[in-house]
Amino acid sequence: MKILLLNKVSKIASDIFKKEGYEVDEINQLSHNALENKIKNYDIIGIRSKTNLTYDILKNASKLIAIAHFCIGTDQTDLESATRLGIPVFNSPFENTRSVAELVICYMIMLSRKIGDKNIEMHNNCWNKTSNNCFELRGKTLGIVGYGSIGSQLSQLAENMGMNIIFYDILPKLRYNNAKKMNSLNELLQNSDFVSFHVPLTNLTENMINKDNIKNMKKGAYLINASRGKVIDIEVVSKALNNNYLGGAAFDVYPIEPKKNINNFLNPLQNCPNTILTPHMGGSTEEAQINIGIDVANKIVNFIKYGSTIGSVNFPEINLPISKKIRFINIHKNKPGSLQSINNILKNINISNQILSTYKDIGITIMDLDTNMDEDTFNQIQSLNSSISSRIL
Repeated sequence: MKILLLNKVSKIASDIFKKEGYEVDEINQLSHNALENKIKNYDIIGIRSKTNLTYDILKNASKLIAIAHFCIGTDQTDLESATRLGIPVFNSPFENTRSVAELVICYMIMLSRKIGDKNIEMHNNCWNKTSNNCFELRGKTLGIVGYGSIGSQLSQLAENMGMNIIFYDILPKLRYNNAKKMNSLNELLQNSDFVSFHVPLTNLTENMINKDNIKNMKKGAYLINASRGKVIDIEVVSKALNNNYLGGAAFDVYPIEPKKNINNFLNPLQNCPNTILTPHMGGSTEEAQINIGIDVANKIVNFIKYGSTIGSVNFPEINLPISKKIRFINIHKNKPGSLQSINNILKNINISNQILSTYKDIGITIMDLDTNMDEDTFNQIQSLNSSISSRIL
């Protein structure tokens, strides 16, 4: 089993794979063309936010059985193509939530006290002590857009600091402590002193803050984005900051981000008043990267060894208890009769345990067999019209 790890994935992930006897190659970054050519040699690829796995790349990945995202987001991968090709995608949606939530708390304190601007002034020999437009967080209202694993943890931390919490999410969510759900984004904007975004990038979330609704925010409110860069129109925010409509902003993500560290990054938010800009570092703590490495590596190992898709974002989640039997896994198109066709071919082999699950257009079957199947039987199953890929584990 050959594994390619890109973008400086935590060493602990590599150690886990090597302990299992897998061959691991670690490369910081590959160009699109180089990756398109190289990926055909690997069974597993692990990436972070700097690598995009497009259809052009995935179609050349003839051996690839799984994709590991050592981060929260999975929008770097063409999920539709990966699913169609029978490749499950795994990520770590929870392990860096604390790191991001703590950073947002830091942003709010710094914005409310104008610490970013004061820091620049002090480094430029200017002593400018004032309490004008400087505030405590206690008693202020934080509006959280996206009340998932990060948003809900931020909610609890902020409430412990004496803030009032409101949130907006399109899905039903369990409310923590005294957090209140708003019925619309505009209702949240109108009632928040701070607005923090924690949503994935979808057709529904692109440009959630735009020229039409930014005026629904309170004058003097603060805007924070630690989710995805295209969620907010930064040109609109830049104008609102420069005309003093917004009291400040903090951004960790941007519509266009460099693939590597550079010294000439340009952005409309630069030089805006009371604006904090950081280079997509929300989950970049030692603790988060170690925990993500352990989490995702173990999900991949369980898929390789047992066929478990628990934690996959594009496959049905399925798991069969570990046994000493011969384990067979088949990934197929979600069509009526797929399982029956497999069972018909296996009519002379006793199946001691079997599970099937489907999700949208994909289906996955795991079964434990009392005896191994020969090559001809394996090829018959793989040649079924519905079959995408098969493995004996």
